[in-house]
Amino acid sequence: MRPDPDAGQVSAAELSSSSSSSSSSSPTPLIVLVGPTASGKSSLGIDLAQRLDGEIINADSMQLYRGMDIGTAKVSAAEARGIPHHLLDVLDVTEESSVADFQDQARRIIGEIRDRGKTPIMVGGSGLYVRAVIDVIEFPPTNPELRSRLTLRLDDEGAAPLRQELRELDPESAAVIKDDRRLIRALEVVLLTGRTFSSYMPQRVHEPSLEPVVQIGLDVDRSLLYQRIAQRVARMEDRGLLDEVRTLDSAGLRRGRTASRAIGYQQFLQVLDGELTRKDAIEATTVATRKFARRQETWFRADPRVTWLPAPAEDLVQQAQEAITRVRR
Repeated sequence: MRPDPDAGQVSAAELSSSSSSSSSSSPTPLIVLVGPTASGKSSLGIDLAQRLDGEIINADSMQLYRGMDIGTAKVSAAEARGIPHHLLDVLDVTEESSVADFQDQARRIIGEIRDRGKTPIMVGGSGLYVRAVIDVIEFPPTNPELRSRLTLRLDDEGAAPLRQELRELDPESAAVIKDDRRLIRALEVVLLTGRTFSSYMPQRVHEPSLEPVVQIGLDVDRSLLYQRIAQRVARMEDRGLLDEVRTLDSAGLRRGRTASRAIGYQQFLQVLDGELTRKDAIEATTVATRKFARRQETWFRADPRVTWLPAPAEDLVQQAQEAITRVRR
């Protein structure tokens, strides 16, 4: 979707001054675009950035990784249309992403964008990453040595003894944690701090945001969304997702506890191992992406601060601009 050439460009200063006079001295609002995967967030973000003289901050946890381009639908240079994008390609696939690190980096970048007189626009479907930036959320400390010991125990003893230990120390977290990575993290936190892992989790009660922010969600009909997801996965396979996974495998993808579990990459690693055919991997990736999209919708729907817009729509950019102005008043 291309912006209306007759609409003109709105500066960050004009956007800030569009609010009432009582808040005219407040910083340029952070625009946040959320919603399920394949809903059109990236395209809308670029269109808004062109209209609002903005720069984009990525809030998709898997797009942080270098080389994970096709399988994450990362914006290409041509698609970006010259709009600066931040927090893309900042991690190797062997590294573990950290919400706390993302929080620090994103908040710093937002300040720098504002200092340049531009509009910060955060785009992505990783709900906790978004909330980490806009809300007051405390993250527990880490201890690499302790985590390494727990990982060795997992390798030697299996998950059962560690799960039992977590049930004794933090039964609430133990009841909901399913994967080994979060199991180790939960034990690390409780052993390191004496506090339960669940005590650090963000609550469903949403207080006023930490800073001026306008959240816009894209509401796509479920059947259409599923169709777009299937088409996207098929395009990824056509564009060479298997070759991308093969290249990343050589770079250590399997050693990456976060990157190796990414939807699409996990399934196409199984193709390399002879466990799935390409056709089966496409189907498995499509199903997993649909489930992920439903979880994203559940997360963002729980936040009453999100203004939802029907998508796709011919006037979506205009609707978004009007929503930004309306919410700021």
